[in-house]
Amino acid sequence: MVLIHGMFSNLSIYYFNIAPVLAKDFHVVMYDLKSHGMSERFTDGYDLESMSSDVLALMDVLNLKKVHLAGYSFGGLIALKTALKVPERISRLVVIEAPDPQDEKARNIIDEYSKEFLEHYVANFTDTTKVQMGKRQMEKNHRMYEFLFEKTSIKADMIREKHFLGEAGLSELDIPTLLLYGSESNCKPTGEWLKTQIIPSELELIPGDHNVPIQEPAQIAEAIVHFLSQSLTKTVTQNHG
Repeated sequence: MVLIHGMFSNLSIYYFNIAPVLAKDFHVVMYDLKSHGMSERFTDGYDLESMSSDVLALMDVLNLKKVHLAGYSFGGLIALKTALKVPERISRLVVIEAPDPQDEKARNIIDEYSKEFLEHYVANFTDTTKVQMGKRQMEKNHRMYEFLFEKTSIKADMIREKHFLGEAGLSELDIPTLLLYGSESNCKPTGEWLKTQIIPSELELIPGDHNVPIQEPAQIAEAIVHFLSQSLTKTVTQNHG
């Protein structure tokens, strides 16, 4: 299973609480988007075509022919784009709090919650490693976010994708899809709309807002495991049918 984080965060959104649960049943692959976390810095290439190409390049390097794919926030849009490009390589799709790029308020949510993400990252780093994150590490993280906000095309590329959902042809997507959204999230209407567009999909609301992977990681992990286990059960049934 490949997990894609959102813009202005890194793979730790999954690493501390969600991935360990998934790893009990699945081989889990996480990575940092370009210019995020430990990945190399780039000044451009943050459009969905480029970002989905990055996912596919990773899959090719790791020799992953077909995977379950999950994405959070803008990572959910990357996951959708990837599934539309190569549906034959995606078994099941999980979209967590993907926003409508056309909604300016939804785009602003990413800025707002990136600050909460950083606080979560620091807290979990301390809880997990029992080591207080030093001033130098904090400064390094802040420099990374300043680079993304001020030195790259990331915001402009996101704006250019504002018509993606309406033009993507989601009704043609024939991949079982789980839509996970916060019950109080401003992005919830997007999840409800996606449910009407992707026929083999189910929408599950989790208590919280756009930041549900941080607020309710156990419920997110449980929902994903349950959804993916359906495919395992189906496969076993077919093999013994």
